[in-house]
Amino acid sequence: MNEQVQGAGGGPLFNPLSPDFIRDPYPHYDRLRTIDPIHVTPFGQFVASRHADVSLVMRDKRFGKDFVERSKRRYSDKIMDEPVFRSMSHWMLQADPPDHTRLRGLVVKAFTARRVEDMRPRIQAIVDQAIDAVIDRGHMDLIEDFAFRLPVTIICDMLGIPEDHRETFYNSSRDGGRLLDPVPLTPEEIAKGNAGNMMAQMYFQQLFELRRKNPGDDLITQLVQAEEDGNKLTNEELTANIILLFGAGHETTVNLIGNGLLALHRNPDQLALLKARPELMVGAIEEFLRYDSSVQMTGRVTLEDIEDLGGKRIPKGETVLCLLGSANRDPAVYPDRPDRLDVTRQNVKPLSFGGGIHFCLGAQLARIEAEIAIATLLRRLPDLRIDDVETPEWRPTFVLRGLKTLPASW
Repeated sequence: MNEQVQGAGGGPLFNPLSPDFIRDPYPHYDRLRTIDPIHVTPFGQFVASRHADVSLVMRDKRFGKDFVERSKRRYSDKIMDEPVFRSMSHWMLQADPPDHTRLRGLVVKAFTARRVEDMRPRIQAIVDQAIDAVIDRGHMDLIEDFAFRLPVTIICDMLGIPEDHRETFYNSSRDGGRLLDPVPLTPEEIAKGNAGNMMAQMYFQQLFELRRKNPGDDLITQLVQAEEDGNKLTNEELTANIILLFGAGHETTVNLIGNGLLALHRNPDQLALLKARPELMVGAIEEFLRYDSSVQMTGRVTLEDIEDLGGKRIPKGETVLCLLGSANRDPAVYPDRPDRLDVTRQNVKPLSFGGGIHFCLGAQLARIEAEIAIATLLRRLPDLRIDDVETPEWRPTFVLRGLKTLPASW
């Protein structure tokens, strides 16, 4: 079996929670694509690292999510007794049709291109406020003081979370990312996930009651009232998907802004180019997404026997992990130095937002938030420098790739 295939230095080829992998996964991806493009992990999962295979798996109807059965196989039949797993089983991100179609149909109206474009003035105002709050100080943490507040505020706006409740959300921990990693959770991590999930459930249940009595122009009111072809959401589905939208609505954007700013400051020529030619910003966001994706992986399950995926036969019921970060740097698609940041690169089509029926609902919102945030920062704080571009502190998660802190001065 090819799980015996080893990486450099004799270690496993795919060890996504090792400090070396978290710090820089891209050399590991290069080895996977070259040596063993459909790799089998010690946990028995298949890992796809090439662009062609990843694209196929995300779009092909022979692959699905099958979350409940997949989780039972990985842990035990009792795993669905754990509140955090029961909640995740209701996420539209983990659902297959027809449940996925019904759940997504109820939420999609809040993310139309028109509604998202209309948010530009509000996004600009939040970014300016964040800079106003620190500009006289001469230093800030680009994650905590800047990248984090914008998407949290916007998703709170969209969900209708009252202003006086928001400080809790700004201060809440950002350690839920482990739930998505391909390495099984320890009992302690499951207990921690359960505790966080119960707190969120208690809060949102109260907010649903508030919105039933006092409807607003927000997504929670829409979902509470939703009746799409008579398909109301159950209370459990409602809570689970609001938790999903809250997490997905800010985690990935925080990381997109943070990873993008770090990449620019590690490539001063590209930073100078973007300052001189701000019209390149829209294309630069696509390049940031490609170069260091804030989501590194998505998973699927084979719903039937697959005779040939990248030269391997995969039986029904097996998990296939799609390495988005690896596909985004595949030289077969980006022949011109894929490991280099190039804000003028043409035809960039990153897979960072997934694909197929699970393509990220908030992709356009994330792009606009990052575009306004980074452009405004470069314009208003042109001499900003990151204190340590060489050894920044990464969060200890793999699927959601982002920085813990990113101190900067001007």
